[in-house]
Amino acid sequence: MKQDATRNAAYTVDCEDYVHVVEFNPFDTGDSGNLIAYGGNNYVVIGTCTFQEEEADIEGLHYKTLQTIHHGIRVGGIAWSPETRLDSLPPVIKFCTSAADMKIRLFTSDLQDKNEYKILEGHSDFINGLVFDPKEGHGIASVSDDHTCRIWNLDGVQTSHFALNSPGMSVCWHPEESFKAILSLESEQIPLMSAHWCLKNTFKVGAVAGNDWLIWDITRSSYPQVKRPVHMDRACIFRWSTINENLFATTGYPGKMASQFQIHHLGHPQPILLGSVVVGSGLSWHRTLPLCVVGGDHKLLFWVTEM
Repeated sequence: MKQDATRNAAYTVDCEDYVHVVEFNPFDTGDSGNLIAYGGNNYVVIGTCTFQEEEADIEGLHYKTLQTIHHGIRVGGIAWSPETRLDSLPPVIKFCTSAADMKIRLFTSDLQDKNEYKILEGHSDFINGLVFDPKEGHGIASVSDDHTCRIWNLDGVQTSHFALNSPGMSVCWHPEESFKAILSLESEQIPLMSAHWCLKNTFKVGAVAGNDWLIWDITRSSYPQVKRPVHMDRACIFRWSTINENLFATTGYPGKMASQFQIHHLGHPQPILLGSVVVGSGLSWHRTLPLCVVGGDHKLLFWVTEM
């Protein structure tokens, strides 16, 4: 079936707050694969999503809120820990957030009586990205406008500190190598806003810079192999699909009227899906489906694409 590129969201979930960031749990951790977290001005909400694409007896989308956590300040980023499990007794929910006060908060919950968090302090400017070590979840990496990348342990102690030549906009742990200096990649475009390892082919790195998306093959060159203009008023986020090395999504800056969400396939010269999200913010792929979520004005919006 031929897919019309311009499409409305396949599913939506109403939220009580503007959504600044949204993240599917990316880890295969028992029954927690469909966990989703989103953050607004004051709250982080943990929920589960089940889609008709994965269960025949579901019509559309079944969403359930598991927990609403008062955050007290605007949420800037969310990162899931691989230690999160819903199939344990008691369940373990572990994630961290960045916030407008330049602090990282590490949350642990059993969805019942245990609700704890630690504050990680050290950055002196806005934190633009954070991520857990994907193997064991014993480390957190963060980057900031203060021109640093920092590594923290789960006790909140800073274990490493890297000076950057410019504000750190995006950070992503290599899926296979915890600490290995490979090479530096040149974007040739500014500003570089977001970069991401491809999980299905770790020789590929993708990013958005200026108005373009860019793809590197790190075995061939420090310069991008492919790049194309993508958003008229600067691109904001780049995310690879978790299940296809040729599929990725990009967003433009929140608040613009043009199509701000696009899904691309390296085998197609044009985007294979365009979604209009007037105030879209955040972007995440489902772990096992060709399905994206974007945050909006009091909504989560989900798009499904054919590969």
